Amino acid sequence: MSFRKAALCLCAVIVWAGVFAQNREDIQEQADGYVWPTDSTVLKKLHQWQDLKFGVLMHWGIYSVPGIIESWSICNEDWIRRPEGSEYESYKKWYWGLSDEFNPVKFNPEQWADVFSRAGMKYMIFTTKHHDGFCMFDSQYSDYGIAHGPFKNNPKKDVAKYVFDAFRSKGFMVGAYFSKPDWHHKGFWNPYYATPDRHPNYKKDKHPDWWQSYVDYTGNQLRELTGGRYGKLDILWLDGGWITGDEVGINEILPDARKVSPGLICVDRTIKGPNENYQTPEQSIPKTQIRHPWESCITLTDSWGWVPNANFKSSRKVIGILAEIVAKGGCLVLGVGPTPEGLIEDKAITILDEIGDWLSRCGEAIYSTRIAEHFNEGNLWFTQSKDGKTVYAVYALEDGKELPIELSWSVNLPKDSKVVLLNSGKKLKASVKDGKVTVKIPKGIRQEPLALKFESAL
Repeated sequence: MSFRKAALCLCAVIVWAGVFAQNREDIQEQADGYVWPTDSTVLKKLHQWQDLKFGVLMHWGIYSVPGIIESWSICNEDWIRRPEGSEYESYKKWYWGLSDEFNPVKFNPEQWADVFSRAGMKYMIFTTKHHDGFCMFDSQYSDYGIAHGPFKNNPKKDVAKYVFDAFRSKGFMVGAYFSKPDWHHKGFWNPYYATPDRHPNYKKDKHPDWWQSYVDYTGNQLRELTGGRYGKLDILWLDGGWITGDEVGINEILPDARKVSPGLICVDRTIKGPNENYQTPEQSIPKTQIRHPWESCITLTDSWGWVPNANFKSSRKVIGILAEIVAKGGCLVLGVGPTPEGLIEDKAITILDEIGDWLSRCGEAIYSTRIAEHFNEGNLWFTQSKDGKTVYAVYALEDGKELPIELSWSVNLPKDSKVVLLNSGKKLKASVKDGKVTVKIPKGIRQEPLALKFESAL
């Protein structure tokens, strides 16, 4: 059986591994170690970003060709699953060779931007390079990338440029994902040695020239992305927390990058300190509110990249996740992977359109809100307006359940009996007795999460 067929057959088995893409400590809550930026323009940009609440993170690369977990199948760690009977070195050779097959002739970033705009998303992060080192931008420092394979004669071969431009035209805040580790570069995984895990496969003090070649290469690529050729960026999202930004010169790169992109938010994720301007728990939500900037990165399916026959979260599920995250003070960036041809698949579009329809009616309870002191009771998640006068309650309707005949809660009491159901714009009557609020739900309304608006009694 060819590696392609074997990989496709194995997809259902290994796709779960996307949840475990980082070190175990990387996906835990990070409520400590945050350092507030001292640059006023970065602080201003962070506050603007915190108002957006909902974004998209797109993983797209050679791993999309067979539809397998992004990059990780070539990493030799004991949680990785590859086709049974495959030999590691042969598998790596096959994986690297996917660069000769990646030809997304239907690449349509305008479709992406339109779909995600309709979904109510306000910012985007695009994977310019994952850990496998395959560049989704036209880097002059590497011929291992989309601009040097079968797609090289396409006028849109500098993929990242066209993606960023398409989303800017829709008013998105624009971010570049970039992996600091690069397993394809000989300065990181040198072919003289075996590759035992995700780390450099040699001792840096024994081969300082190899390490310096990797550092120079990575710094040069970061300068390419942030130096102006790709326009102004809002977010630089650095992945691969087993290498710090300091090690690849981010402290020298950021000042110049912020001359091109004032206020550029740097996310040296899982590396606590001044270059992690917001924190990023992965595939998880903190247990309680966090008052510094943060974002949960969670996938629409079980994988970051596109895989065939994926298991999708419902629109109800995503709205519930979004409401919980916002009530706890964070943003949600939803992982959606384009297909090998360069499109967003129909099933994803259907779900995203449902989310966008809900946000078009109920988004007032999500966008530009702030945390309420009492943020949760049962399936109700509370937010409030910036001035604290208006409170919102989002009822997260679970899959397979129907709306109750009434909602009740004992915190965030309304000032009077007027409660607006944002889903329909209708006014509902709230009764308060013994410190408990009860609102009857109208019959015949859509079976969807509900959003209520009322003035606070406090």
